[in-house]
Amino acid sequence: MPTLILLRHGQSQWNLEDRFTGWVDVDLTAQGEAEAKKGGELIKAAGIAIDRVFTSVLTRAIRTSWLALGAAGQAFVPEVKDWRLNERHYGGLTGLNKTETAAKHGADQVKVWRRSYDIPPPELAPGGEFDFSKDRRYAGLDLPSTESLKTTLVRVQPYWDAEIAPCLRAGETLLVAAHGNSLRAIVKVLFGVSDDDIVHVEIPTSNPLVIELDANLKPTAARYLDESRATAIPAV
Repeated sequence: MPTLILLRHGQSQWNLEDRFTGWVDVDLTAQGEAEAKKGGELIKAAGIAIDRVFTSVLTRAIRTSWLALGAAGQAFVPEVKDWRLNERHYGGLTGLNKTETAAKHGADQVKVWRRSYDIPPPELAPGGEFDFSKDRRYAGLDLPSTESLKTTLVRVQPYWDAEIAPCLRAGETLLVAAHGNSLRAIVKVLFGVSDDDIVHVEIPTSNPLVIELDANLKPTAARYLDESRATAIPAV
């Protein structure tokens, strides 16, 4: 039966600085690197052999996958990168300090922008420091100027259906190393989580979530490999 491992990237520099990151390509901190290696060690200890890896086009997720695979003794595993697994686009909040933004706009408003399912942050103005339209990773694409979790799901689900799900149906064991919100979108699809309930789902960094699936890609079992840092998993 197919197996899916979801791995959220380790701490990034902007996580450390408490800034809204989104699509900005910041790297891992030393702690984030250690977290990614720990995730790989847990995969090795569990005896899981990975067939293929999917990740975003952002350095923090890519390096998390490399470090985890290396620690698992599986650096040879083929990897596919795609922008549709990127973190959600934080629009006009991109680069701002979260605490300062809450002081300016109110904690309740910032909570809505961060945690609601379908209310996005203000749009990112074109031409600024964080305008990604000239980044060659996104050449020819119609890029968002902001995203909610709902619109993140709109780009993640077609990629899931077209690229990831067929590999699982072929019986492969996959690692998806990505971001909090792109992984939450996958969890919503797999477990059928409601719009109201998905806002309460939180995936801890670099703690592999191992999901066993049946032939129809319905979860039959799910567990975090580090039980001491586990969060609630939707019922299978």
